[in-house]
Amino acid sequence: MKAQKQSLFDRRLLAPAIVDSFRKLNPASLAKNPVIFITALVAALATALLLRDASTGAPALAFSGQVVAWLWFTVLFANFAEAIAEGRGKAQADSLRKTRSLTVAKRLASPEAVTTTEVPATQLKVGDYVRVDAGEVIPGDGSIVTGVATVDESAITGESAPVVRESGGDRSAVTGGTRVLSDSLVIRISAAAGSSFLDRMIALVEGAARQKTPNELALNVLLAGMSLIFVLAVATIPAFAAYASAGSASLASALGSASATLPAPTSLREGTVSASHAGGPISLIVLIALFVTLIPTTIGALLSAIGIAGMNRLVNFNVLAMSGRAVEAAGDVDTLLLDKTGTITLGNRQAVAFIAMPGVEAEELAEAAQLSSLSDETPEGRSIVVLAKERYGLRGRDMASAHANFIAFSAQTRMSGVDIDGQVIRKGAVDAVVEQVRLAGQSVPPELLAETEKIAKSGGTPLAVVRDGRVLGLVQLKDIVKGGIRERFAELRQMGIRTVMITGDNAMTAAAIAAEAGVDDFLAQATPEAKLKLIREEQAKGKLVAMCGDGTNDAPALAQADVGVAMQTGTQAAREAGNMVDLDSDPTKLIEVVGIGKQMLMTRGALTTFSIANDVAKYFAIIPALFVAIYPQLNALNLMGLRSPQSAILSAIIFNALIIVALIPLALRGVAYRPGPAAGLLRRNLLVYGLGGLVAPFIGIKLIDLLVNLVGLV
Repeated sequence: MKAQKQSLFDRRLLAPAIVDSFRKLNPASLAKNPVIFITALVAALATALLLRDASTGAPALAFSGQVVAWLWFTVLFANFAEAIAEGRGKAQADSLRKTRSLTVAKRLASPEAVTTTEVPATQLKVGDYVRVDAGEVIPGDGSIVTGVATVDESAITGESAPVVRESGGDRSAVTGGTRVLSDSLVIRISAAAGSSFLDRMIALVEGAARQKTPNELALNVLLAGMSLIFVLAVATIPAFAAYASAGSASLASALGSASATLPAPTSLREGTVSASHAGGPISLIVLIALFVTLIPTTIGALLSAIGIAGMNRLVNFNVLAMSGRAVEAAGDVDTLLLDKTGTITLGNRQAVAFIAMPGVEAEELAEAAQLSSLSDETPEGRSIVVLAKERYGLRGRDMASAHANFIAFSAQTRMSGVDIDGQVIRKGAVDAVVEQVRLAGQSVPPELLAETEKIAKSGGTPLAVVRDGRVLGLVQLKDIVKGGIRERFAELRQMGIRTVMITGDNAMTAAAIAAEAGVDDFLAQATPEAKLKLIREEQAKGKLVAMCGDGTNDAPALAQADVGVAMQTGTQAAREAGNMVDLDSDPTKLIEVVGIGKQMLMTRGALTTFSIANDVAKYFAIIPALFVAIYPQLNALNLMGLRSPQSAILSAIIFNALIIVALIPLALRGVAYRPGPAAGLLRRNLLVYGLGGLVAPFIGIKLIDLLVNLVGLV
């Protein structure tokens, strides 16, 4: 598995993202984000007021112009955050789109036809047959009807090593946009133009198909409600200020109205303006600026980018999510169902021991087992040859000169072997070998059955070896648990996720492997009905379930699971049933999918915590400076020593815009996720992002206040 690396701010993405930031000023686009839409509305109102002041020659236009400019910067920076998140996938989408549009398919009338007709790949229909020769691009998703070839899938999976694809097995599925490197294939198209994996990936990475998740929608409603509260709060300020000043000082003088001559910052509390100026244009602009600094613009600006970046991280791990809901659900998974073969174990049984019967040398047993396996091309047979070589230094002989006659394994005899130098050597299932030995009138050592039972209880598979009717011993085959898998399950346990191994083995074998791998539970002799029942039982307890699968028999369970990851090399039924597709067909990646989902949820939670803490800090940072003219006693709360109401409001609006830009990398990259209990993660986030959100405005606004006064912006 390889995640494709990409710079957070690739130079090739910056210019298009800046252009898109202006395109997203379209009201229809802004309306998708309530907080930024409100910000754009009040920025437009402030612009209109500024233009009116400019036409009447009102004073303090420079201050008003700066406020209006930074209001629009806030909107543009929010658009930029979303645009840069979308743009990180557009380069790949453009490449994929070009591949699709330029590909020419050689269509066949039937799988056996020789004559081909060249047509654009976009005109192919479900059920069409095409021939793809070496060096040509596969024009669409489909299944191989005839042929075997190596295929370069790097355009889709990012994996440079070619893979073998062939008809009639679980490696028959191919994806449009990949390239045949050798030989020739006849493919039956399974997806029409516009609905292939290529099309869905293009839509996904461009963000066109991204729908907001339930949590994201709920958070948007909350943010919109908070904004409405501040509309009402800010709207009452003029009346409150007029009442508090008892007619001697209006809000316009307190906030520095354009119609008043403002005293120096040190004598600000002495300035008075008649109440008739209250509600004037410049004071309304200041109220607008105050409103924007108080509403949760930070998380409102970054919320969409967080969701898009989360889905892009899945794409970078070569997992195609059908919706954002699936990514979010992955972060909330409680139960993880994993196939034993290929996920927990290496996928093929390996020889791990030779167990000789009394009176038989272990080397004699190993030699006989090796001889009987020299023509066995199965992984089990090859592992026996290797084990004999490693343990006893036995090497393969020249079997041709020995006139060896190899006996292939058959379902009827359940044995294989070799006749060599007048010897008859067989290996196979213990009961089949025992039956043959007894039919030949030979005795069976009692230790054989005892050792057989012992191997079975340990989760292994015993093979008996016999030479000329004499039982030599057993070869122990075992499912090899993948290195490091136990530690990974321990990490999942720390996340609060229960792992369940699914296998077709009997309960005794399943229990032994489950104990060695460290899973929490197992489902033995699993049938499609049993898998479906298990998922429904977990969901009835209020848990979210994730599983992976590749076969047609997995389709019902994949459809029922909250997160169903189908293998790209699996059947069409499995791919259609799941809500994610792993383009690398690596079942262990389900663990990464859960981690990415949790990282997305943590990033959203961390930045929401930071944003709310940030807003609370801004209230205490700027409000005392703003209203000290009305209530001089508030000067005691002006801990930051802001120079004047004008510099306070300008510093706050500048900080409000710049903090969005500062947090874009975190929104795109995601908060670092370390497996651990939920309570510990919550404490860490509150400490880092909650405390950080409280401290940042005090530092940032003070520094900006010093700067704007130093350069004379107010």
